[in-house]
Amino acid sequence: MSGHSKWNNIKRKKEKTDGARAKVFTKIGREIAVAVKEGGGNPASNSKLAALIAKAKANSVPNDNIQRIIKRAEGGDKTEYEAMTYEGYGPGGIAVMVETLTDNRNRTAANMRHYFDKFGGNLGQMGCVSFMFTQKGVIVVDLEDKDPDQLMMDALDAGADDFDAGEDAAEVVTSPENFTAVCEALEKKGYTFVSADVAMVPSTTTTLTDPDQLVQMGKLLDALDDDDDVQNAWHSLENEEDLDR
Repeated sequence: MSGHSKWNNIKRKKEKTDGARAKVFTKIGREIAVAVKEGGGNPASNSKLAALIAKAKANSVPNDNIQRIIKRAEGGDKTEYEAMTYEGYGPGGIAVMVETLTDNRNRTAANMRHYFDKFGGNLGQMGCVSFMFTQKGVIVVDLEDKDPDQLMMDALDAGADDFDAGEDAAEVVTSPENFTAVCEALEKKGYTFVSADVAMVPSTTTTLTDPDQLVQMGKLLDALDDDDDVQNAWHSLENEEDLDR
C-alpha cells in the first residue's frame, strides 16, 4: 500500500492487489487489532476502527475476517505493536513517509535504514518531510458501468471535498473526519472501491525522468511493501505509473 492514487493506472494496481491479497489482509488486520486495543471494538464509538473497516472492505477483506480480528483483539490478544513513522528521501529527492507497526523497534529501524541506503535514498529525522504531506481520505472508485458525473454528485452530497475522474476510475477526496461517512454512502449506492484509505497526500509532487532513479525508486517501494512491519509508504513521486513494479 503505497503512494498516492493514480487512477489512470488502475488496472495494474488492481492486478497487483489481487496478487498480494494475503499480505494486504495481514497488514490491515494488524491495524484493526491495534485500533480495537486503543479504542474498543465498536466502530460507532471508535472512528479509527470505522475508517479501517471501510479500508478493509475496499480491499475485499471478508466481513467474517474483520469480525474475527475484532473479537480476538477484544479477547486479550497479547501481541503488542508500536506505531513508528520513518521519514526520508528516495532517489532524486522524492519525499517518503513510512508508517509501521512493530513488535521490535530495533529490527524495524535497521530495516528502514537498510532499504533507503540500498536503493539510492537516505533516511532522515522525524519531521524532515512530513510537513510536505496532508492527511486526507482517498477513495478510488471503479467507473465500470458508472456515470462519472453522477458519482461526483453522489460523492459531494455525501461530504467529499474533491473529485477527479480518469478513464477507468475516479478519485474521491475527503477530510479524515468524513472518510467513513462518504465510504458508507457510496457503498450504499452500489459503487465498487478499488482502494480506500486515510492517506498522507503530498502537497507537491516530483517527476523522475532518470531511468536508473525510476528503477531504484521502484525497488525501494517494493522493499517497503514486502516488509511485514510496514503498513503504508507514502511518497511524492508524480509519475508512479513509470515504475517497473
